[in-house]
Amino acid sequence: MEDNSQKNNPLHGLTLEKIVTQLVDSYGWEELGQHVNINCFTSNPSIQSSLKFLRKTPWARTKVESFYLYSKRKKKLKE
Repeated sequence: MEDNSQKNNPLHGLTLEKIVTQLVDSYGWEELGQHVNINCFTSNPSIQSSLKFLRKTPWARTKVESFYLYSKRKKKLKE
């Protein structure tokens, strides 16, 4: 039996690192920090420090994933 539980999940197969990297590439740290106002994007940001924070902070990860999906719908992300 095949597991189809993830087939409708738009984030399936994406790593958090890929999501953050695409957002930074498309928006830059400053604009990303304006859209998702969390310290890991506004205070001395880096991919690694952001990933460390987001992996241990579920509410912040949810905000980032939601903004990523919003950006995809608005076609603002570069592929």
